Amino acid sequence: MTMAIPGNRKKKWPVAVLGATGAVGQMFVRLLADHPWFELKELAASERSAGKKYADVTRWLEGASPPPVIMGRRVIACDPGVVSAPIVFSALDAAVAGEVEAAFAQAGKFVLSNAKNFRMEPDVPLVIPEVNGDHLALIDCQRRNRGWPGAIVTNANCSATVAALALAPLHQKYRIKQLFLSTMQAVSGAGYPGVPSLDILANVIPYIADEEQKLEREMLKLLGRHEEGEVLNASFKVSAHTNRVPVEHGHTICMTIGFEDPPTPEEATRTLREWTGFAPTRGLPTRPEHPLVVSDAADRPQPKRDVQAGNGMTVTVGRVRRDAVLDLRLVALGHNTVRGAAGGSVLNAELLATNGALDSA
Repeated sequence: MTMAIPGNRKKKWPVAVLGATGAVGQMFVRLLADHPWFELKELAASERSAGKKYADVTRWLEGASPPPVIMGRRVIACDPGVVSAPIVFSALDAAVAGEVEAAFAQAGKFVLSNAKNFRMEPDVPLVIPEVNGDHLALIDCQRRNRGWPGAIVTNANCSATVAALALAPLHQKYRIKQLFLSTMQAVSGAGYPGVPSLDILANVIPYIADEEQKLEREMLKLLGRHEEGEVLNASFKVSAHTNRVPVEHGHTICMTIGFEDPPTPEEATRTLREWTGFAPTRGLPTRPEHPLVVSDAADRPQPKRDVQAGNGMTVTVGRVRRDAVLDLRLVALGHNTVRGAAGGSVLNAELLATNGALDSA
């Protein structure tokens, strides 16, 4: 069933994807190809791809290819003077994203970014809609500070997204004091072609460049409070280990947590199950009915069995139990390229559409 477009708008919002040929760009294309509110009008990529058919410059990585009308479309340059769509989803690599995304915002575009460049800027929203959708209020501050008519909204690092969704209900109720986490991250998180097969097969790589720092920084902003035009970061201590493992999709995170008001495992489980997230996100096209589910099975979650929950947008939590050093232990799993990347940005755009921020687009 097609969902009605918010407000009095009769047409879908035209959108573009920047970096459309890469792994995350392809996921954006997949999610936007038949979206009820957004019409995928333009595909943008590097100069070497510009002018060529999308099918000729894209090695489609998984699932059915997009409709022929999209595969036959000409790729255009990542230039705000060339891209006409008022809303752009950026899958650009961090090496180029900063300058390009700023140029689009300066040109009046709404930029939904998957890159790290602006995430920790104090006037840029770093948003998981169900967790901290109210942080979108930073857009007004961003425009005043930077003097641009557009805006940049970022989604979080893929592992930080999974962890924050699992922890948000517990932090809201019991206040986290200390957090230790260790990730087992899928190879698709490295993009394509990603990690060489001889490095990852039958192996674990206990290092992902800059990943531990991203987790430790972003968790505090994601679980912080928006007050009077700024985000007050959470103050708990975070220690992260990040590991690449031979799994295609799905980041698994083992967490040990200390609280100001420690819950029992039963209380924590009940809190997780009862959580419904930021109210304005309910009913959005990309949001699953249950963004967070808890498994009672002793050996779950598992990427092979749980990564596609909620069409890849649900985070699964399991093994909630007491800890002898801190207070509680649990395991969380989420799809890194859907919930942790393109799907998170699309959901951000849907929330913007419902709060009137896109009315001028």
